[in-house]
Amino acid sequence: MSVSRFTAVLGLASCLGLGACAIAPDQATQQVFFDDFSYTTLQDFTANGWSVRTETGHPGIAGATWSGEGISFHTDIDGTAQGAIRMASVTDGTGDNTRHTQFCHARKYREGTYAARVFFRDEPEYGPDGDEVIQTFYAISPLKAPMDKDYSETDFEYLPNGGWGADAKPAMWTTTWETFQLEPWTKVNEFTRQEGSYAGWRTLVFTVADNRVRYYVDGKLFAEHSEKVYPEDFMSINFNLWFMPKGADDSVGPVDSPERREYHEDIDWVFHKAGVAMSPQQVERAVAELRKHQVKYMDQVAEQQPPLPSPCGL
Repeated sequence: MSVSRFTAVLGLASCLGLGACAIAPDQATQQVFFDDFSYTTLQDFTANGWSVRTETGHPGIAGATWSGEGISFHTDIDGTAQGAIRMASVTDGTGDNTRHTQFCHARKYREGTYAARVFFRDEPEYGPDGDEVIQTFYAISPLKAPMDKDYSETDFEYLPNGGWGADAKPAMWTTTWETFQLEPWTKVNEFTRQEGSYAGWRTLVFTVADNRVRYYVDGKLFAEHSEKVYPEDFMSINFNLWFMPKGADDSVGPVDSPERREYHEDIDWVFHKAGVAMSPQQVERAVAELRKHQVKYMDQVAEQQPPLPSPCGL
């Protein structure tokens, strides 16, 4: 493997080879995380700090499993030759035969810029359509107790068949959470919903800075949420693909069929820069520069000391 050194846009890193990047002495405050998802095995994926959810429970269908069976790696998704990760979740209308998919990175992210290029779909890969399926990119901290005031969560959620009590129309949701409890269901959050299909590749950016959380889709401001729901705790970076109970269990819902169906969500890359609110255009330039120099993965974001527990679940 040849060794090359470069200084990336915004002084991101010094790199050795084509793998992980080391922090240069004069760039120790840059705090950048990037993954191009150019993997061939799950072992290599988890070696770079990712974990796959296996814990059962909320959210989703009671009795469903969460596992790495739905994770695969590709270089041929709609022109994406540099690598992408796919989540595939399945159901046949029962909890016993439903599999959700989620993967998570370490809980060490709070203020700064979060971004990902994601491929959403309006229909299943096969089987009957209509399940209230949730396709996501988000950051989250554990809920230490019901109505925990330090709880933090910032979500992009695409619902191609509706959900959350809204009409059965495709819509993008962004939600910033102050706190919640499951029983009885109580929530404190701010959300923005915009109807319309978001199928295809979408560049999602949200910034946590100056007591505001701002969400962008394809370079345009989508929502701004207030200091009332501003994240207060360190979060992990997550993606998941799951089914709401309505329509994907034994209750009456939009899909009344025992036939198996499978939904996909793909992610081309993920990026975070700690402590700085970057514009979507700055993010795109930074990612392009990293790819130009064949950076596949870098992690300069410091762990808390001691490192925080990072459960891959709720």
